[in-house]
Amino acid sequence: MAVRILIIEDNPTILELMGYLLRACGHVPLTAHDGLEGIETARRTDPDLIVCDIQMPGLDGYEVAKRLKSDPVLRTVPLVAVTAYAIVGDRDAALAAGFDGYLTKPIVPKTFVAQLEAFLRPGPRPGNKSCTHSAST
Repeated sequence: MAVRILIIEDNPTILELMGYLLRACGHVPLTAHDGLEGIETARRTDPDLIVCDIQMPGLDGYEVAKRLKSDPVLRTVPLVAVTAYAIVGDRDAALAAGFDGYLTKPIVPKTFVAQLEAFLRPGPRPGNKSCTHSAST
């Protein structure tokens, strides 16, 4: 079974790019366009990893992290912030809110998937192929 990675992102272009990169490396991207949809999708699909934007309308990433990390089933799922928030203190704020990792936008297509794979729980994942994607975007 391939690795299922939930992407919670309100920008359709970024969401599409992340999904494309993950599919190209053999992962199954699950998508949500806002925080509330992301929480519902996580509960319904039990992903292996969750990638979440911080600045979104409605529930922002901080609130998403708080809710996911208080959920007894989802609290152990690795949660990575992928955000344009990149000033001093933003990384610490994201980690303090419950994120397990922090990546900045714009993402780098060549390294994005490998950066996310570093947050996956160890263990065999049949059907998964790790890759370094070299698509030009």
